[in-house]
Amino acid sequence: MFLQTVGKTQLSAKEILTSPVLCLAFGFGSGLAKKAPGTFGTLAAVPIYIALVQTNIWLYSLATVLVSVAGVWICGIAANKLGEHDFGGIVWDEIAGYLITMWFVAFSWQNLLLGFVLFRIFDIIKPWPIKWIDQKISGGFGIMLDDVIAGLIAGLVLVSINLI
Repeated sequence: MFLQTVGKTQLSAKEILTSPVLCLAFGFGSGLAKKAPGTFGTLAAVPIYIALVQTNIWLYSLATVLVSVAGVWICGIAANKLGEHDFGGIVWDEIAGYLITMWFVAFSWQNLLLGFVLFRIFDIIKPWPIKWIDQKISGGFGIMLDDVIAGLIAGLVLVSINLI
């Protein structure tokens, strides 16, 4: 169910989980899932979202921006340590993307689920410009940017649905 070694450098799961940066990059271990690590990474974002949504919009916004900006560094370091760009187990970008998706909607279990599904659809299908960004921009910035854009698009769709 979980990967035992990771990346071209063949880091062990223990090395991932005991390194603070890699543990964050791998979504507290959720990115070690053999199948659908992005979905498991997004699942790891749900309790973070539930904790943040109970605060005010300013703290939610600050946390979301910090997660996104720090993600450039976190994902860049992880990619270098793994020896490959945007390894599927790097899921910090999914955490940021989900928080962005949920940024401007009121909490409800329906919104939580719909936001999850919308974000996963845009992250997996990667319509333009997400696919272009994913293919053309490298490093930690590239790893983060496609999921930030997927989160923005999913969030716009979710806000639009809530307006209907």
